[in-house]
Amino acid sequence: MKPRLGALAAMLVLAGCGDSGAAADARPQVVTAFYPLQFISQQIGGDAVTVTDLTKPGAEPHDLELNPRQVARISDATLVVHLKGFQPAVDEAVAQEAKDKAFDAGAAVDLRPAAEEDDHEHAPGEEEHAEATGGKDPHVWLDPVRLATIADRLGDRLAQADPAHADGYRARAAALHGRLDDLNTEYATGLQTCQRRDIVTSHTAFGYLADRYRLHEVGITGVSPEAEPTPQRLAEVARVAKTSGTTTIFFETLVSPKVADTIAREVGARTAVLDPVEGRTDPNGDYFTIMRANLTALTAALGCTS
Repeated sequence: MKPRLGALAAMLVLAGCGDSGAAADARPQVVTAFYPLQFISQQIGGDAVTVTDLTKPGAEPHDLELNPRQVARISDATLVVHLKGFQPAVDEAVAQEAKDKAFDAGAAVDLRPAAEEDDHEHAPGEEEHAEATGGKDPHVWLDPVRLATIADRLGDRLAQADPAHADGYRARAAALHGRLDDLNTEYATGLQTCQRRDIVTSHTAFGYLADRYRLHEVGITGVSPEAEPTPQRLAEVARVAKTSGTTTIFFETLVSPKVADTIAREVGARTAVLDPVEGRTDPNGDYFTIMRANLTALTAALGCTS
């Protein structure tokens, strides 16, 4: 029988395998579940905290499995920043090891339903993913307006956890909010006047972005990137793409482009990257550079004029 998370953490401590570096650092220890939460935690925490991310750069975060060292980090953390329903292993560890010191980013804002595109037939894996997320779309960080609200709440939570540096946390949260407001303005301006408003994506990760900027997302699969589309769904997406005059089929950095390539060939379109910012692949980039690259890709694909 697989050991419970608490037992794994205890085994790690007893074995003397704890992180001596973290133990020697007197600053608050913030553990984040995946990249966007790591980014905002670092921006708000600054030098006052140490931030450790559970998902390695370039890894797909949806199906993260935790090792004993990571469970111990969660147990020892001052604050765990996660998004309930997105990573079941993290949810389980938080429930057992850090229930009273967790910040659920999804609880800070209203989450949109993870409605499947046009009630299409569910691909294998989609129903299980929808059940894990409570029927909500977890990709909230792709809406700069909602992410700004999450940043405000996280600043307050860090201030509560570390009152000695409260002013700094709130000031940095306000500065991040301002930068996200600027990003929202860039998107609203760049996508205001476009020849097309349908975006065909490998999976429906961009619902928040589409809703915010009056776009219509056509996902080849639902909210789970691992799901395999049915032949019926592939035919439906191809039909919609042809009807709408789609010139670009978008795929993601962490998911194979094979299915997007298939659709693109059938409709005579090209493929391009639209990054869901779930995991950073370029060490020189950050949330803002990725989002601005996405905006460039969208304006080119949709024939937008500023």
